[in-house]
Amino acid sequence: MLREVCGERVIMGEGLGAINFGKLLALNETAAWLWKQAQEMSDFTIETLAERLCEEYEVTADEAKADVAEIIADWQKVDVVE
Repeated sequence: MLREVCGERVIMGEGLGAINFGKLLALNETAAWLWKQAQEMSDFTIETLAERLCEEYEVTADEAKADVAEIIADWQKVDVVE
């Protein structure tokens, strides 16, 4: 879930099993926007998120793919996506 905590946007799991504050991930504006896009799509890939990123921001396809891959890797580290 995307939450705002002390003025920062963070993603975290839900439920008692997810209470591990070491697994909170602060997101910048773009990463938070991507998180919302991923939630809307439910079944997303690096390519589909990169396409949306290119539509929303002035970024090349290669830059978008690299940025999205890095962000998804961060999400995987804290177990909020598989």
